[in-house]
Amino acid sequence: MKNIKKIIPFILLLVGFASAQVMPSLNISMGEAQSPQEVATALQVVFLVSILALAPSILVMMTSFVRIIIVFSFIRRAIGLQTTPPDQVLVGLALFLTFYIMSPVFTQINDNALQPYLAEQITWQEGLEVAGDPIKRFMLRQVYENDVALFLRVAGRPAPATAMDIGFDVLIPAFMISELKTAFIFGFIIYLPFLVVDMVVASVLLSMGMMMLPPTVISLPFKVILFVLIDGWNLIVRQLVGSFL
Repeated sequence: MKNIKKIIPFILLLVGFASAQVMPSLNISMGEAQSPQEVATALQVVFLVSILALAPSILVMMTSFVRIIIVFSFIRRAIGLQTTPPDQVLVGLALFLTFYIMSPVFTQINDNALQPYLAEQITWQEGLEVAGDPIKRFMLRQVYENDVALFLRVAGRPAPATAMDIGFDVLIPAFMISELKTAFIFGFIIYLPFLVVDMVVASVLLSMGMMMLPPTVISLPFKVILFVLIDGWNLIVRQLVGSFL
């Protein structure tokens, strides 16, 4: 619960990152705009509301959630279970693991950006800049250099002097495809032992002349008991968490 409370200001700070203008105050009223400034303020409000609606997606793109949920999906498919565990269980477990992994980042944002801003020690622009540093450092630890180079080349930008000079518009998509690559590497490794079980069961059934019996029907309980005996969930979660450290 403590980590969940920390993520709320984190989402609000992400909303601020999306706006390059001064944050407008919000008054619920209807009427014709009397000046271009009022029109600009209304457009800012619409833009910020749109970004707030996309905040969950932004949170997913900038955290460890993508890698975790894809690896969990690979586990379910490799064992041969189509709907067990249910999607809600996998998503819930992935979310709580994400909160656990990202907890140091949220703590830094809260201590160095949110609390000084609430104490009126820094402006919200300075708070957003400070809050962006731990997020950027987390993503830079996971991203592949060739993925960053790809988006820099597509954007037609030169290589920055330091890694921290990379903009979020380049870093976020590079981080996403790097996470997909890493998750697929995990998935390949997970599939191998279960593929061996399928091959062994299929060979035994073929040698016994039981060609009409689907090998998956026989191999499924063996794969489940194998996963339980090796304490598979513990091993997978340990490796996933360790991959972000």
